Amino acid sequence: MWFFDIDSVFFEILGYEMSYLEFFGTIAGAVAVGLSARAHIWSWPIGIVNVVLFFFLFYQVQLYPDMFLQIFFLVTNLLGWWRWANPKPGEENKKNELRASFLGVKKFLGACSIGLAGTYLFGTFAKNLHALFPAIFSIPSAFPYADSFITVMSIITTFLMVQKKIECWIMWIMVDGLATYLYFAKGIKFVGVEYLAFCFIAAYGLWNWIGEYRLNKVAGTA
Repeated sequence: MWFFDIDSVFFEILGYEMSYLEFFGTIAGAVAVGLSARAHIWSWPIGIVNVVLFFFLFYQVQLYPDMFLQIFFLVTNLLGWWRWANPKPGEENKKNELRASFLGVKKFLGACSIGLAGTYLFGTFAKNLHALFPAIFSIPSAFPYADSFITVMSIITTFLMVQKKIECWIMWIMVDGLATYLYFAKGIKFVGVEYLAFCFIAAYGLWNWIGEYRLNKVAGTA
């Protein structure tokens, strides 16, 4: 199990000790997000590798809501892989995959409101995990509400991504921005750098999916 131990050092750079777990989990995540921004279906199976490794990583740095999030991501990566490969009649693009579409302002604001309410509820739960389950969570949750915002909004955003809704990238920019701060604060700096890069990839994904939507509209399939 040494590979999954955050103290198992792969290499050191500028005084920072990089674990196997953080390095390979981060690389898999970067590849998966990059492929998502390009609307490439292989983002889903590569994402599965990322979430398995990050499950062990987040447990060891006491980001418990993020740890639970990886279980959700495992399920949705499988679901997203199937959904993109099997669009319903009239939903397909030129590659016979699910095409990008808009969610709409009202539904987008509704999703954000649900996310904020969920953040408060899950954050309160995360804040008390060490008291409720001391045998499993011996150390209190770090940044329970900020971490819960990332968790809850990521769940909502992933559902939108599975349906290939363009607004998912706006949410990812918010999530990735906060996650960048959080991971630097917890000392997993390589993951923090990755999430900073994710902010820019999300901006590209937003631009690229809007472009795909416009092309489909011109072709009469939007």
